[in-house]
Amino acid sequence: MAEPTRILLGGSDAGQEHLIASMGNRHGLIAGATGTGKTVSLQVLAEGFSRIGVPVFMADVKGDLSGLAKPANPHPKIDERIEKIGITDYRAGPSPVVFWDLDGENGHPIRATISDLGPLLLSNLFELNETQTGVLYTAFRIADENGLLLLDLKDLRAMLAWMAEHNKEISSEYGNVSKASVGAIQRRLLVLEEEGGEKFFGEPAIKLDDLMMTDFSGNGVISVLDVTRLVSESPRLYATFLLWLLAELFENLPEVGDADKPKFVFFFDEAHLLFDRAPNALLDKIEQVVRLIRSKGVGIYFITQSPLDIPNDVLGQLGCKVQHALRAFTPRDKKAVKTVAETFRQNPELDIQSAITELGIGEALVSVLDADGSPTVVQQVLMRPPESRIGPLTAEERTEAIGRSPMKGRYDEEIDRESAYEKLRQRAEDEAKQDIVEAAEKARAKEQKKSKSRSRRSDSVGEALLKSVVRSAGSQMARTLVRGALGSLLGGRRR
Repeated sequence: MAEPTRILLGGSDAGQEHLIASMGNRHGLIAGATGTGKTVSLQVLAEGFSRIGVPVFMADVKGDLSGLAKPANPHPKIDERIEKIGITDYRAGPSPVVFWDLDGENGHPIRATISDLGPLLLSNLFELNETQTGVLYTAFRIADENGLLLLDLKDLRAMLAWMAEHNKEISSEYGNVSKASVGAIQRRLLVLEEEGGEKFFGEPAIKLDDLMMTDFSGNGVISVLDVTRLVSESPRLYATFLLWLLAELFENLPEVGDADKPKFVFFFDEAHLLFDRAPNALLDKIEQVVRLIRSKGVGIYFITQSPLDIPNDVLGQLGCKVQHALRAFTPRDKKAVKTVAETFRQNPELDIQSAITELGIGEALVSVLDADGSPTVVQQVLMRPPESRIGPLTAEERTEAIGRSPMKGRYDEEIDRESAYEKLRQRAEDEAKQDIVEAAEKARAKEQKKSKSRSRRSDSVGEALLKSVVRSAGSQMARTLVRGALGSLLGGRRR
């Protein structure tokens, strides 16, 4: 039987620690306090997967991971560590990297549509209550039934404005849709726009195939998403996007069963943002995705300060654990260290609880899964140095890398096709024109009614006048005849 493919993580006096590639889809965790070496460990794992042909996606929170695109700079400390670990095949070199950015400034624009995210993720993004979430679900239902595409924020805004205007008709069919709830969602849209969220929603939406490429040498392409600004200004949008991407992978990738290596690996930095204030319905979905997505050949690796940032149901499914130093200055910190120590398979030769607080920079407690899928005994190791640069690219180097990218020109120009905004605007214009026509017809009918009324009044006056004249003429004639007759009879004088 052929020896399984392995990724070297580090080493110690007890030997080297490897991650078996076939266990790469059993997920993992990189934890530790700020400045203890988490980013370098992430870089080492990403390089290792890329070298064996596995595409990687990661979010660059601090800007340091762009160095993956350049070879490591020679340094005596790197040479010293290589010797201590016993690495014989170290060779400085770059990894194939494609840069992405929600703003499109430090990489290719990366977008998704409103419909792609759906009402559940958007409700979490907007932090809506139960009633407001129901209104958002109604908006999607009406849009689907009427063939209205919800692609960007102006589509959703137009849909909500239409619902507010027609809330009485909607409420009779879909339940109560109050203007207050609609207004609350519209205000959240404004906040998201202020945070730059409108740049993310739209087309062309990212295609999964463009995140799952290999280069001409068979190395997996590492997609690096710049989120340096996003994490500080709109952390919920950051978490929502990465969760959506996970859901897309889960829904669209086929089952692969047991494979010799993952099909795709996903690194989720600042993982606590995914779980902070998330509703129970969303947490259940996350736990389900983490549990089932490994059958699609996808490995998820969370990076955070403390393993306790991860819910227990998720933490229990993480096979590869790289624990850097934690600080224990307060009783709460000490309790956290003790809890973290208990998550490892114990090593009788190692005091895990003490080791966690004493680890140096670039040292870690490592536990992986063996070939049978069982956790190995935890070991204290020196993490191997990456073969790519530690630290960010210069602005000129990044611009050059983006210019050579295979994605150049594919996502740069935004597309704004006919969707809910245009159709609802056209419908409003048609309704306005119809209202004008109906108002004109009503005015004309009213004028005709008045004209007939004046005509009838004129006829009545004329008739009365004619009758009066006739009566007057008749009376005069009668008087003349009477006078004539009386004059003749009485012998009146003739003129």
